[in-house]
Amino acid sequence: MGTQLAVKLFDATRDKQLDMVANNALNARQVAAFSERIASIGSAKELVADTEVYTFVMRAFDLEDQIFGKALVRKALESDVSDRTSLVNRLTDPKIREMYDALGFAPDGGPSANFDDPDWQAEMIDRFKERLVINNAAEDNVGAGIALEFKAKASEINTWFDVLKDEDLGIFMRRALGLPDAVVQVDIDRQAELFAQKFDIEKLKDPAEVDRLVSRFSAVYDAIEGINTQTNGALTLMANAVSASQGDNFNIITIDIPAIVRNGYGNYS
Repeated sequence: MGTQLAVKLFDATRDKQLDMVANNALNARQVAAFSERIASIGSAKELVADTEVYTFVMRAFDLEDQIFGKALVRKALESDVSDRTSLVNRLTDPKIREMYDALGFAPDGGPSANFDDPDWQAEMIDRFKERLVINNAAEDNVGAGIALEFKAKASEINTWFDVLKDEDLGIFMRRALGLPDAVVQVDIDRQAELFAQKFDIEKLKDPAEVDRLVSRFSAVYDAIEGINTQTNGALTLMANAVSASQGDNFNIITIDIPAIVRNGYGNYS
């Protein structure tokens, strides 16, 4: 199935998929544990000690593959973000910093003012379910997973550095804007300039513009990955029932990376 069709079908069935995730026995237990015990957790140490709540939080921030690194996670959550040398500022995975900011522990890993807030708890549960649904979609179609990741984060993107620090967002925007993967070889500031020349980042606040970028990304991604976008009759009917396909034009550009480097831009690291 083509990426664009997969995204459309996902959007059409999103609410049902969220319900299915919530009704899964394991997920339901973790949601219940989080709801019942998060308000009583008073430190980063207590969080990592509560296996069910800790696992819920790590899955909510797409850090399931790092669940067993409890010592590292605890140290990161106990960091002082105002100290540039602290662990949370030295880790390269932006999802850990995102989790740090959302949990809001005191700099020494002490109590968070968020944990007893019902609205915050509800947002965390929504994040948990949304994350599992997106990950499930990515297992079926990698391109759709990347596109849905972009749609989920687009409204929070304020600078090109928000894109460049996130692997999936970087892939999405390079495909959508016709920039080659080789652009990652140049200095990160120069990368930001190249993106800015191609697209006004303020447009990401417009849902219609986000959908247009998804259409562009889907077409380029499927062409590069050699995905057969032909569908059978049933899928075609489903796609038509979801929404009319969007048309858009895009131009893939070629960048002379060696020339950029010769002109004074170092390698991206």
